[in-house]
Amino acid sequence: MNVKYPYNITRLHNMKIGDKDHRFSVKVKNEENGLFSIDETTGDVFVHRRLDREKKSLYHIQFNVTDKVTNEEIDKELFLDVAILDINDNAPKFNKLVKEANVKENIKSGEYLPISTEITDEDQEDTINSAVEVTVAEQTPAEPKIAITNVIGNTYQLTFEGCFDYDKAKQYSVVILASDKGKPALSSSTTITLNVIDTNSHQPKFKNTQYQVEAMEMTLSKEILRVAVDDMDTPGTPGWKAEYYFISGNEDEIYNITTDPITNEGIIGIAKAKNFDITSLVKLQIGVKNPETMSFCKDGKLITDSSQLPPPDSVKITVRMNDTNDPPEFEKYTDTVHQKEESEPGKSLYTPIVHDVDSSNIRFELIEDPANWVTVDKKTGQITTIEKMDRESPFVDEKNIYRIVVAAIDDGAPPATSTFTLKVHIMDKNDNTPMLVNKKVLLCRNLGDKVTVPVKDADADPYSGPFVFSIANDDTEWDYWELESAYGEEVVLVIREKIPYGNYSVPLVIQDKQNHAANETLRVEVCDCDESGVCHEYYPLSIVLGGGAIGLIIAGLLAFLLLLAMFECNRSWEFIDEDSDEGTQSLDKYNEEGGCSDCKIEPLILTLGGFTDGMKIPYIQNIKTPPGLLCGEETHGIVTFSINSYMNTIESMQQRAPRSSKRAFRDNSTINRMREEQHFINTQFATMKKGVDIDTSYPIDYSLTYAEEGTADSCHLSMEQLPNDDQEVDFQFLDNLEPQFKTLGNICMESIQTKTS
Repeated sequence: MNVKYPYNITRLHNMKIGDKDHRFSVKVKNEENGLFSIDETTGDVFVHRRLDREKKSLYHIQFNVTDKVTNEEIDKELFLDVAILDINDNAPKFNKLVKEANVKENIKSGEYLPISTEITDEDQEDTINSAVEVTVAEQTPAEPKIAITNVIGNTYQLTFEGCFDYDKAKQYSVVILASDKGKPALSSSTTITLNVIDTNSHQPKFKNTQYQVEAMEMTLSKEILRVAVDDMDTPGTPGWKAEYYFISGNEDEIYNITTDPITNEGIIGIAKAKNFDITSLVKLQIGVKNPETMSFCKDGKLITDSSQLPPPDSVKITVRMNDTNDPPEFEKYTDTVHQKEESEPGKSLYTPIVHDVDSSNIRFELIEDPANWVTVDKKTGQITTIEKMDRESPFVDEKNIYRIVVAAIDDGAPPATSTFTLKVHIMDKNDNTPMLVNKKVLLCRNLGDKVTVPVKDADADPYSGPFVFSIANDDTEWDYWELESAYGEEVVLVIREKIPYGNYSVPLVIQDKQNHAANETLRVEVCDCDESGVCHEYYPLSIVLGGGAIGLIIAGLLAFLLLLAMFECNRSWEFIDEDSDEGTQSLDKYNEEGGCSDCKIEPLILTLGGFTDGMKIPYIQNIKTPPGLLCGEETHGIVTFSINSYMNTIESMQQRAPRSSKRAFRDNSTINRMREEQHFINTQFATMKKGVDIDTSYPIDYSLTYAEEGTADSCHLSMEQLPNDDQEVDFQFLDNLEPQFKTLGNICMESIQTKTS
């Protein structure tokens, strides 16, 4: 409609004007300035440009009336509402439109297609200008018939009647038209595309009607034959892939069939070996289908009923199974026998029973006999022992089973073999004695007074533990030790009293449940240990000596002089236990006539720490050795040997004295002190012998001189001068070997003087 602006839309009237000379004025909002005007005399209202109802459908205009003469307001705040009338100036619009979609070939008629859209018209609602009609204006191809329907509100969706046929049309173009009912009517259109997805509308068909193949019996094979099919559906889709299956002939499940994913061929193989005795013909029938259910379009209708679908295709296969040399068949391929261990060899354990339909000439071979305990008769297969069987052998498993494998071999070409396994259950015999798991242990005296050692027995129950323990009674000095318990699976050895550090051998008797005993010796190293349980190493004492160390040296020298005095006293050593009936025992005597000359050495001076600077202590001066002993030894060698000889004498006295006397010796602290003195002196002189000065602030300055004087006869002793067994000796001095040695020396000298006089 052509409109000329300004356009008069109305004229205003006011009852208060009367005959007054007046004028009208309009008052509008900022955005409406210039849009409306009024003739101040007549009150005509004008619009100056085109109005768009879809942007604003109502305007609220304010007017005032004033007196031209007095300029007073005659009337004020007069309002005029201007409503914009709608015209059909908007065509329908498509919103949220999917313009392309895929459609499966087997979609059922009447279902919604995957195309939807919203259609709106911006003209005034509930008028003909906004009333919309939507139709499919055009489609290619024409079948099936596609339509569009209102779903809810302004939403529309495509539907169809009939069926799609992928073989006839793979794509559809559809034009949708939307029109309003205005006068004149306005419309808009859009084009969408439907892609048809192929589904299973064709059955696979075998390329051949029958097949023949040969195979060997008792032979597994992944492939003996391939069969192929044709399928008109799109390759790679579920409607094209072939699934093969057996219809008949494979009741024993000897054969299997799989599908090659690339070629779609069926692969027939042999999954289970079977003996056919003679060459046989096997008739197989296999079928084929697709994993997707088949349907197809016929006369505009989708056919899905199985009764109306064509049957799956099938094919017959003849398999010629050629007879081969079958291996011998054992009546039992495994069996168990019982055999008592250590039984005499030569016993027949087992004779297997074998059948072979292809051969009567069978030989037997021993395949597995890890311990070489048996032999097999090559003709009969009889298994016979040739050695005693030991249950504790490493070739016997934890269930006491020893396995023997025998092979039966026929004379076919090539020879066929089968094997038999004999499980020999070896029954236990008490043929092993208990034994300590560890033969040598460490006892940290500073960490405890006991040591524990497990005991094992290779035999099984009831020929093993728990065990009975005891310390062997062999008249030795092992009253130091006792057992915490006499029964159990481990020996717990306890120290009864404080003993010197060193190595000890403890004789033990261990008995199993059947009183089968074993004598074991446990070697115990007694020492002080660090926190980690490692035995401390013992280092030589320093040459720098304090008062206590000097006392030890002097005590050692006193012991040496005492030994010499004993030789001079010409007395027998004898220990008597008043409470014992064992009688009198004495040290062995060694009488020697002749020998070497007397030995004389220069004094040996030892510089000792802990004294005033330069002070020297005479250690040994003009010591004359006993006849026949140590002639030519170095001075420190004499001392060392003498102390050792003294200690050996004490220990010999302990061995020869009755048990109560031994206990008296052990209880006396003198023995322990003498051992410590011996260790200290030996260490110091061993250091001197090497020329080593541990404390370099006090260097050793000494010389050794060897000289002979007199004749060899001076070394001789008469046999009559040696002590005899009838002489009594009081050994109470052993209870106190302190510096009171002078008293003992006087006693000896008095004895000598008495005999001389």
